Amino acid sequence: MENETLDIVREAFTLMMVISAPILLVGLVVGLVVSVLQAVTQIQEQTLVFVPKILSMVAVSIALLSWISVKLMEYSTELFSWSPVTGS
Repeated sequence: MENETLDIVREAFTLMMVISAPILLVGLVVGLVVSVLQAVTQIQEQTLVFVPKILSMVAVSIALLSWISVKLMEYSTELFSWSPVTGS
């Protein structure tokens, strides 16, 4: 029973990382690009990085919403089909 519970938690964390990875990678890339542009143009505005980063992360979240919902539905179906009595 304990091993099965640990497997469920491990799958949940893995799913969380898989779902959040594309969004975080886009935020990282946009942040790096804006930082390089700031260094080249010598604009030292601290808030300039946040607006493009947030907008790009929201856009990617909206674009991947169907994929994220499918992944969450698959995990939920697997979780609810698991029976503690039978152990399957």
